[in-house]
Amino acid sequence: MKKVLLKIDGMTCSACSNGLEKYLNKQEGIKQASVNLVMNNASIEYDEKILDIPQIEKFVEKAGFESLGIDRLEKEKKKASNEKYKLIALTILAILILYISMGQMVGLPIFDILNMHHNPIYFAVVQFVLSMIAIILGRDILKNGYKNLVHKTPNMDTLVGLGVISSLLYSLYNTYLIFAGDTEAVHHLYYESIVIILFFIKIGKYVEGRNKDKTKEAIQDLMMITPNLATIEKDGKQKQVTLDEIQKGDIVICKPGEKIAVDGEILDGTTHIDESFITGESVPVKKTVNDKVIAGSINYDGVIKYKAEKIGKESTVSEIVRMVVEATNTKAPIAKIADTISGYFVPAIIIIAVLASIVWAILGKDIGFIINIFITVLVVACPCSLGLATPLAIVMASGLASRNGILVKSSESLENAHKIKTIVFDKTGTLTKGHLSISKIFNYSDLKEEDIIEAVANIENHSEHPIAQGIVKYAEEKHIQMDSKEVTDFKNISGYGIEANYDKANYLIGNKKLMLENNIDINKTIKENQMNDDETLENDGNSILFVAKEHMLIALIGVKDIIKENAKEVVDKLKKQNIQTVMLTGDNEKTAKAIGKSIGIETVIAGVVPKQKAEEITKLKENGLVMMCGDGINDSISLVKADIGVSVGSGTDIAMDSSDVVLMKDNLDKINDLIKISKKTMRIIKQNLFWAFFYNICMIPIAAGILIPLGITMNPMFAAFSMTISSVTVTLNSLRLKNI
Repeated sequence: MKKVLLKIDGMTCSACSNGLEKYLNKQEGIKQASVNLVMNNASIEYDEKILDIPQIEKFVEKAGFESLGIDRLEKEKKKASNEKYKLIALTILAILILYISMGQMVGLPIFDILNMHHNPIYFAVVQFVLSMIAIILGRDILKNGYKNLVHKTPNMDTLVGLGVISSLLYSLYNTYLIFAGDTEAVHHLYYESIVIILFFIKIGKYVEGRNKDKTKEAIQDLMMITPNLATIEKDGKQKQVTLDEIQKGDIVICKPGEKIAVDGEILDGTTHIDESFITGESVPVKKTVNDKVIAGSINYDGVIKYKAEKIGKESTVSEIVRMVVEATNTKAPIAKIADTISGYFVPAIIIIAVLASIVWAILGKDIGFIINIFITVLVVACPCSLGLATPLAIVMASGLASRNGILVKSSESLENAHKIKTIVFDKTGTLTKGHLSISKIFNYSDLKEEDIIEAVANIENHSEHPIAQGIVKYAEEKHIQMDSKEVTDFKNISGYGIEANYDKANYLIGNKKLMLENNIDINKTIKENQMNDDETLENDGNSILFVAKEHMLIALIGVKDIIKENAKEVVDKLKKQNIQTVMLTGDNEKTAKAIGKSIGIETVIAGVVPKQKAEEITKLKENGLVMMCGDGINDSISLVKADIGVSVGSGTDIAMDSSDVVLMKDNLDKINDLIKISKKTMRIIKQNLFWAFFYNICMIPIAAGILIPLGITMNPMFAAFSMTISSVTVTLNSLRLKNI
C-alpha cells in the first residue's frame, strides 16, 4: 500500500468534498481516501499493484474536479493567478461591452462602425464575440451549474447558467433577425447581460477563494508557533538541533526568552511560562519539577531542563491544527434561500417552456411561432433578478458592515447573525484589554500614589516579566516620569520578585513570600489600617505586588487584565434581545467568575483547554445558533466550530483568519450592529425574492400564450423588458442598505 497527497481544485463546499471522498472510496484499488476542503487536498491510500497516480487523477477528473498533482505549490499558485487574470479580463470585457451597448444612450462618442443605427450587424457581431470570450472565461461556473443540474441539485450556478443561456439564445435569435433585415431587433440584444452576470459571479468566487486561502494560512501559521531550533543535552554536552531531530526522552534545555520546543515534563529548574496562546490566561504560570510544558509557550525568567514527551503530530499545537481542520470540514453548510427556491423554480420553468411548445405544436402552429413561445418563456422567467436577489444584498450589506468597522468574510454570517441564540465570549483580550495593568493601589505610607508608581515602574522597567511590563505601560499612560532617577543593584529573585535601590532607597517588590523572607511584617501594616486589603485584591481577581521601602511595607498594588469599558453595556443589550451570554476561558475559575459577575455574564465556564472549548460550543449549539467571539490562538478551534466566529481586531492573525467576522475597531458593541445589519439584510433579501418572482408569476402564463385566445400576446422583446425591470427593481431595493 502507498499513500499520496493530491492537491484538488474545484471544491466549493462540503458537498463537493464529501462527494469526491465517497466516489474515491468506491474505486477498486483505493483502500481509504480522505478529502480536506480547507486545505484543498485528498489523502489517498492505494494498492500500487492495481493503481498508479495518473489513474487516481482520472478518478478525480471523472468526479468533476481537477488534480493539481503532488505537493505542486507552484501549480496551485499558478491556478490562483489564472483566476485573478480571468477576473481582470472579465472586468475589461464588462467595461467594453457596456460602452458599446449603452454608450450611445448616454451621449458617449463611439466609432461609426459600432453605431447600432448605422451598422447594426457589426454592432451585434462585436457584442457576440465579447460575450463568447466571457463565456469561455466563466465556463467553470456554467460547468458547475450543468453538473448540479444533472445531479438534480440545481444551485446558484445553475441559475446563472440558465440566465446566461437564455440571454444568449434570445440575443442570437435577434442577431439572426438583424442579418435577415429586421434592424429593429438591434434594440433587443442582451449580450451585455451575459458578461455582467459572469463578471459579478466571478468577483464573488474570487473573494470567497481568498478567504479560504486565509484559513489555510492560519493553519500554516499555527505550525510556526514552535521554534525552528532547540538545545538538547546528551552525554553532558549541549547541542543545538532542529525540531525534527528531537526524539522522545531527549533532555531539552530552555533559557529565558526562548520558546518551549516540544511538549514535555520539567526535570530541573523553576520558571514562569506564558501559556496564554493555549489557556488564554494573561498571567504567566509558575512551573517547576514534574510540571508539564507545552510547545510554543514562552519561558520568561528561568533555565529549565525538560524531557521530550510529545513530538511531531502528537504535540498540543498539532492537535489544535487537526481540530481546526476537522471543525472546518464538519461545519454544516447553510442553504441559501435562492438555492432552495431554484431547486423547484429552474426545473419548473424548463418544463413550462417545453410543455407550452408542445401544446402549440399540437395545435398546428409553425416552427417560428413555437420557437418564439419557447424563448419568450425562458427570457421572461430568466432568473437574473433571482440570481441578484441574494448576492447583491449581501454585497451591499458587506459594504455597510465594513464602513462600520465590521469585516464580514462569509455571506452565511450576515444571513444568520440575527438568528443567534447564544453568544460565547473569550475573556482575555475579548472582554478584557488583554494586557496586565494596575487596577488598585493601597497606600500605607506618606508618599503620594504617583511617587510609589514612579519608583515601582522605574525598577520594574529593568524586568521582562509581563507584570513588570504592565506596570511600566500603566505609568507611561499616566505620563509618570521614567528614568529620572538611577536604579542600582537590581536583582531578579526567581519565584519571589525583585530587589533594587531607587533614589538611594532600598525597595523590595514581589509576592508575600518575598516579604516574609526579608522579615517584613505585612500583617501588622495591613491590620493597622483595619483592612484585609490583600484579600480584597485577590477576590477581585488581582495578582498582588507587595512593595516595601527600607524594609517597611508601603503599598499593595493589584495588577490584572482590565475589563473593556463597554463590555457590560454590550452584554446588557444582548440580554434585552433574549440572547444568552456565556464566558468561555482557560483562565482560573475565581478570576473568570469575578469578571463575569462585574459585567453581567451569569454562565462562566473556566479552566478549559482549546479542545474542551470546542466541545462546549458543540453542546451550546443544541439550543440554537451559537456565535463565538475571541482573539487568541486558543480560540481558533472554537471560532471555526461555532455557527459564526467573531474575532476582535486586536487579536492574533490566526484567530482573525479562522473567524467569519472581524471587528476591526476592537469594539464589542459592533456585535449588536452586526445583528442589526443581518436583520435588515434578510428583510431586503426577502423583498428582493418577492420582486424577482412577481414579474415571473405575472408574465409566464402570458409568455406561454395562455391569453392568445383573448388577443393578448407577448413577444421576446417585451419579455426581455420585463426581465430587465425585475432586475432593476431588485438592484434599487438592495441599494437601500446604506445605513443601519
